[in-house]
Amino acid sequence: MTLIRLQNIEKSFRDGDNQMRAVLQHIDLSVEQGEIVSIRGESGSGKTTLLSILGTILRADKGIYLLDGEDLTHIADTSRVRAQKIGFLFQDHRLMPQYTAWENILLPVLATASHSTEEDEQYARELMALLGIEQLADQYPTTLSGGEASRVALCRALIRKPKLLLADEPTGQLDRENATQVAALLEMVNKRLKTTIIVVTHSEELAEAAARRFVLREGVLDEL
Repeated sequence: MTLIRLQNIEKSFRDGDNQMRAVLQHIDLSVEQGEIVSIRGESGSGKTTLLSILGTILRADKGIYLLDGEDLTHIADTSRVRAQKIGFLFQDHRLMPQYTAWENILLPVLATASHSTEEDEQYARELMALLGIEQLADQYPTTLSGGEASRVALCRALIRKPKLLLADEPTGQLDRENATQVAALLEMVNKRLKTTIIVVTHSEELAEAAARRFVLREGVLDEL
């Protein structure tokens, strides 16, 4: 089943000279449910813009975006789609320092409900066990290593059981050993939970872990 279909996506921004600069040009992309896909590209190639469009944070200037059979092209408020179907994993983790690891993991649930349910909490425990961080539940982000913070952030991204996980340079601030571990964790999540994953990265090792690999050069997407 096709989860993502982009057709002729274009996006431009005004530069410092108030001229329109094309960041994405004629992007076509289809991703099947359960695939893991990597997109490599240098800084300024349009990776973050493309990920933001996939995550419904930015709207394309032109083109069609279908997610899970739903045409999002002209939907004004996509917050429902983000909450229900999309998880985000960021380079800087973005954990809330005032909350424990356990509380951080459950934050996406509390964005749309007054409290977490027993089902939510049981799934949080299952995710923490899957990623080997049960012992970190009561720790605060400032006490976590980079690799531990990545695992907590990954649990948080998965707590709503999203169909699509978008990972933005998830190993960018990690050393080689921890970066390799995160790549392995994403592969495991993809296989165990059947979550569709799209990773944008500079890392060749992380990109090579994906079943399908793309490169974005000057706003043009090509499959390798």
